[in-house]
Amino acid sequence: MTTDVTDTGLGTIRVGILGGGFMARVHRTAARDAGGEFRAVATGSVAGGRQAAGELGAVRAEADAAALLASDDIDVVHICTPNATHAGLALRALEAGKHVICEKPLATNAADARELARVAGSLGRVTAVPFVYRYHPMVREARARVALGGIGELLTLDCSYLQDWMLLSTDDDWRVRSASGGASRAFADIGSHLCDLIEFVTGQRIRSLSARTRRVFAERAGRAVDTEDIVAILVETESGALGTLLVSQMAAGRKNALTLELHGTRQTLRFEQERPEELWIGMREESRLLLRDPSTASPDSARLQRVPSGHAMGYQDAFNGFIADVYAAIGGATPDGLPTFEDGVRSAVLTEAVLASAAADGRWTEVAA
Repeated sequence: MTTDVTDTGLGTIRVGILGGGFMARVHRTAARDAGGEFRAVATGSVAGGRQAAGELGAVRAEADAAALLASDDIDVVHICTPNATHAGLALRALEAGKHVICEKPLATNAADARELARVAGSLGRVTAVPFVYRYHPMVREARARVALGGIGELLTLDCSYLQDWMLLSTDDDWRVRSASGGASRAFADIGSHLCDLIEFVTGQRIRSLSARTRRVFAERAGRAVDTEDIVAILVETESGALGTLLVSQMAAGRKNALTLELHGTRQTLRFEQERPEELWIGMREESRLLLRDPSTASPDSARLQRVPSGHAMGYQDAFNGFIADVYAAIGGATPDGLPTFEDGVRSAVLTEAVLASAAADGRWTEVAA
């Protein structure tokens, strides 16, 4: 079961959220599930803040981010705003003495991400980036089996993250333009989740990569596009395992198909985010489909299982587990696998390596430590 953080020893955690869209709703739900008190919300306008407060159920709306960050009745700030604003808001929140949960990307360049991690460390603040797919119980089960040597030596990886929400030229969003979303879209948005999951489950970092990107439409809804729709990547891990990664936001029919397949000398493990209750285990003699069950799971998987087997868990449950761990850390705990600003730095480093390789026609590029 997840940790009960209704009372962390510091009292009930008081929550402020910057942003009022879909991710703000997900954060709000998880914060309440973890026992937090949703004190305030702020968006890009006073009217928007009032609307968000009503829709999300905040105690009040603040006029702007500055007012929310200056509030003395908020312990943790959730940043759910457009990408280009993340680094500046996160820094201001840290300097205001808040703990910070910042949507990814933590920053649109690695230098800013590193500075945020440094400041967070110097101030002793709890920080987190929602790489929430780590919080599917069957991901933790896969990680435990890899760590115990169940798959043997890792040989290859076959991984992908496919969506179709940008399939048409009429599909548009603030993320498609670098001024608001950053230099990378498809990779920074969803490829970052895929790479985080690879490194988290295998316990190995991606050492080098070769990437190609494609922008299918020069314009969307009549406006210019300067970010990629599709990324294909070859990777090599620290142990020499080779892998293929395909990231696309233009794969018709695929809504949120994150797939991780690891091939070892003994076994293959396959996790599909759209089928989160399952872990496929392949062997030369037979294959098995392992279903989520807290009574037989590894301890780290079992602790995240909120309901008995046969009662489906999904994305919001994973997010709830993540926020529960953040709030537990604020109370002094050290939950295993919590993604921090350091993981946000890693994502920014990988993003820059992918863009650099693609700009050099797929040249193999070393990924900085």
